Amino acid sequence: MNANFFDSNILIYMFDETAPQKQAIAKDCVAHALITDNTVISYQVVQETLNVITTKLQVRATPAQVNAFLADTLAPLWKINPSVGLYQHGLKLQSRYQYRFYDSLIIAAALEAGCRTLYSEDLQHGQTIEQLTIKNPFRETQDG
Repeated sequence: MNANFFDSNILIYMFDETAPQKQAIAKDCVAHALITDNTVISYQVVQETLNVITTKLQVRATPAQVNAFLADTLAPLWKINPSVGLYQHGLKLQSRYQYRFYDSLIIAAALEAGCRTLYSEDLQHGQTIEQLTIKNPFRETQDG
């Protein structure tokens, strides 16, 4: 599979009005992902995204926005669910690459889905892990 994987920060920036450049990039990335049907997220990305957009942003998403976002954006991208194998792979990656556990689970989920690119602001841009390359789509922005 030549798919992409989104870390939660890509989806969260769609709601972050304090970073307009990143918000625009995130909206473009997600719109393209939904049209091309070549992007995957995991249960963890769904949970992290919903938590942040409902509790941590300066302007929080309304219940109606959250429900629409879950149905129209998150659900169509959501392909990876928890399993013993996913956790084992995450622990192996954590040990080898020294990423935090939850970041290692994101990488493991992307690898499980057969993705070639993991879009994330939080991980090392340009690093390749197995067949997966990490890319920061916000690298050129002037925001934060």
